[in-house]
Amino acid sequence: MCGAKKGGVSTEGLDLTDEAVVQGVVTRDGEPVANAYVRLLDGGGEFTAEVPTSATGQFRFFAAPGTWTLRTLAPKAEPVDRTVVAARGEVAEVEVLIG
Repeated sequence: MCGAKKGGVSTEGLDLTDEAVVQGVVTRDGEPVANAYVRLLDGGGEFTAEVPTSATGQFRFFAAPGTWTLRTLAPKAEPVDRTVVAARGEVAEVEVLIG
């Protein structure tokens, strides 16, 4: 596997009752991509937040409920956009494959 825990990033210790979580892993050729950047864009394409991926390619956002675009930027790769729906009390898991 790509270094990510099976089932995604652990949510142990998080109270998801009032949270909408978007999280996942960025991989290239089956390997995690560290130090890529994942941007969270709102429904109009406006920048909202950005986080670097961890050493295991993982990222997490706490977002308002709704439809979001994740834009992943990594060295030697074209940007990759993925649409994701965040819902209160749920974790939206996303795997981003870059070339």
